[in-house]
Amino acid sequence: MILTLPKWFDLHTHFRQGSAVPAYVKAHLDMGCAGALAMPNTQPPVSRVSGAAQSDGWSIESYSAELRAAGAEAFEQLIVPLYLTRHTTAEMIREGAASGLLRACKYYPPHGTTNSEHGMPMDDLIGGEVFRAMEECGIVLCIHGEQHALSGPDYIDAQQNAETRFYTERMPRLLAAHPKLHIVCEHITTRTAAEFVANAPEHVGATITPQHLLYTLGHLIQGLKYHLYCLPIVKFQEDRAALRHAVTTTGQTKFFAGTDSAPHTTKATACGCAAGCFTGGCAPQLYAMAFEEAGVDLGSSEGLALFERFLSLNGPAFYGFPASPQHFQIEKAASQMPILETPAGSVTPLPLGMGLELTWRMVG
Repeated sequence: MILTLPKWFDLHTHFRQGSAVPAYVKAHLDMGCAGALAMPNTQPPVSRVSGAAQSDGWSIESYSAELRAAGAEAFEQLIVPLYLTRHTTAEMIREGAASGLLRACKYYPPHGTTNSEHGMPMDDLIGGEVFRAMEECGIVLCIHGEQHALSGPDYIDAQQNAETRFYTERMPRLLAAHPKLHIVCEHITTRTAAEFVANAPEHVGATITPQHLLYTLGHLIQGLKYHLYCLPIVKFQEDRAALRHAVTTTGQTKFFAGTDSAPHTTKATACGCAAGCFTGGCAPQLYAMAFEEAGVDLGSSEGLALFERFLSLNGPAFYGFPASPQHFQIEKAASQMPILETPAGSVTPLPLGMGLELTWRMVG
């Protein structure tokens, strides 16, 4: 069985900075990716819209140029969000929107994930001039939806976790204060978040990663499989079931592909574990496996339409650009992903780290 699909857009991924960037971009191009939303939590962060890179931060203009020079010129679309910091102003938003450089902004909970120490609490942004300017200018807010500064028991237990608290305590207030703000709830992991997005206005959508559709907390803990450690962490069976239901609902328009692929040359560190799963080169295959595990027959016209909607169509429609006119193919056949060798070091893809043999492979 061979599936022919429009090339897809990874609307949440990490290309980092430095000598390995060409390898990371190529891994995306090699898996039929027509474009990307490249995360701004680089070192230093993408904290300005225009101008040359400086010691304390890239600009969208300068970081985009670096990515294009590393191979991203081949993409049909490249979006670099502005990292929201205490130095972000409403005037910056308006000028960036008018220039065409600014299309999205990224909210990071302070110290909530990799290189997020420049972020600010959501409570400091709700009702403020920055979000109002984004609302007026049609700039998308990309959200890492976890409540920050929680104790261990509050961070995750059987009843609630950092994500469920964010979507029950912060998101309703955000929508009430900014009812026209376009929002992407990135890498959602819980039933609470999936139901919130499904019931929200049409201008609220969500990305879901391959790992959160495939795995649960049990997979992570059993044997401490650190290549599966990402933030937000994988959750429970009922959460995975809710995510699968969201992406396989006929006609759904709110949920789309965003891998959060995050390469690390050193995964296990002296102080813990680097957060992020690397799925460059294999994301469509993993998504196909997840759809099949959810009971979708990808060999049927109905099943193929469901998969195409999630992978290739919904994301471009939400961000307001056309689906790709080009196509790629994956085939139902066993394959394995090798370690990615880069000038900065070796990166282990998630399937190899999990001892997983892919049941789909790229064609061509």
